[in-house]
Amino acid sequence: MHQVILTTRAARWEHRLDAVPPIAWLALQAAALWTHWRWAAARLADGSDDPLGLAALCVLLWAVARLAPDMRSKPRPAWLAAALGLSVAATASVFLSPPLMGAILAALALACGLRAFMPSDRACLPLAGLAVLALPLVSSLQFYAGYPLRVVTAQASTWVLQLIGMDASRAGASMQVDGRLIIVDAPCSGVQMVWMAYFCACAVAVVTQLSDRRFVRALPFVGLLVMVGNIVRNAVLVGLEATHANVSPANHQAIGLVVLALVCLSVVAVVRGERDARA
Repeated sequence: MHQVILTTRAARWEHRLDAVPPIAWLALQAAALWTHWRWAAARLADGSDDPLGLAALCVLLWAVARLAPDMRSKPRPAWLAAALGLSVAATASVFLSPPLMGAILAALALACGLRAFMPSDRACLPLAGLAVLALPLVSSLQFYAGYPLRVVTAQASTWVLQLIGMDASRAGASMQVDGRLIIVDAPCSGVQMVWMAYFCACAVAVVTQLSDRRFVRALPFVGLLVMVGNIVRNAVLVGLEATHANVSPANHQAIGLVVLALVCLSVVAVVRGERDARA
């Protein structure tokens, strides 16, 4: 008799837990990770980073709202365990690692929590990508990856200019072109182009409901498009400066925006191409 009572109580508790909307569980998880969101908001408020992440956050919230009616009442245990483990790691990282690393762990924890409730036929990787891109990343990427990217861009641009007959050489992140010293500065590293390209890839994958497998297959092409676009932009600008062309700041920005738009349109075409190639 005692066993029957315990079984009945357990069934009642399970029914009550199932009655709680998945969105409420996700909101509770997000609230538990509030320290990381407070840091991200403070970093945006004091101007330490570009507010690009707000666009990714808006797309992510829209995607979650669209998924809400189809979410499972019973989460997948493995993904729930992953969400719990990453949430604990994100909390512990407050004392052990830089704030950005903890925020990335928190974003991935939320992505795993979302995956636990999502229908099995929906892709999760684009949503995880948006969750990470929603963080204030650009200035940190510029600090850690900006110089290597500038060196790669300068070297590739040197080869391009040599192919068209110009006397070009590279030293560090600087170029010597037809006797003129031209420095490849931080804005030419391509960090913002990287962010925009992968944001476009994630957003289009979410809108078109691209599978995780096809999304992963498209990612290398996104990286290749960014690299080519940044090299073309830098080679054009350096070539113009080397020929003593009067490139005003407005024209400099215009050329950069045109190349950025072409790269983003190409990324959209690649991701949509993966969608159209579905069997």
